[in-house]
Amino acid sequence: MRSSILITVLTLAVGTVVFAQFDPDKVIPGGGIFVQGWTGKIDAGSVRQGRQLNDAKFVQEGNALHVTTGPATTFWNPANTASGDYTIKATFLEPKFMELNNHPHSYGIFIGGNNMGTDTMSLVYCAAYGDGNAFVRGFGPSVFNMLRAQPFPSVHKAAGIGQPVTQEIAWTVKGGRAECSINGAVIAGYDKDQIVAAGKLQSLDGVFGIRFTHNVEAVITGFSKS
Repeated sequence: MRSSILITVLTLAVGTVVFAQFDPDKVIPGGGIFVQGWTGKIDAGSVRQGRQLNDAKFVQEGNALHVTTGPATTFWNPANTASGDYTIKATFLEPKFMELNNHPHSYGIFIGGNNMGTDTMSLVYCAAYGDGNAFVRGFGPSVFNMLRAQPFPSVHKAAGIGQPVTQEIAWTVKGGRAECSINGAVIAGYDKDQIVAAGKLQSLDGVFGIRFTHNVEAVITGFSKS
């Protein structure tokens, strides 16, 4: 009898923890993509929740791009492509850390985009959290992890919930090697044969763009290729 009660209590406790951690996608009022030439694709998990692309919001404010999600979304302009040796960079300002979520959520830059918007879309992205963590992940087309989320000294931490935090994120491809840096320090690097492979990238050449997980807001400046 005592064992049955204990199992029931543990089951309820675990269920409560899972429920507390589950963070369903929000629907952003007035959502949609309002920047000429840009489009996007939401994650399969967001589709299963009944979300759509217009449940996130992507707008231009002067020279800045302002993104609020909503469903986890990959954003790109098909005209933005890079090949050979290049650097893609941008600065992300999260104006109010964890305002839209109950735990830190990420944002970053992707490169090597091919078959964009299709079921065989492939790309790799480097992203940061406002709590000092960062990671590298991709679609090939299934999700593949190159670097699991972990803290780095260069990744900035917000002073607290509701406080601003800024991250400068960059991908540099040179001589067949791709490196991601955050706030000027390299956090991960891969030779071409490590990342262009079955189930990963088709090529280091391709579309580049912006990657956001769900329920997070950031203002992006300095988004450029060199």
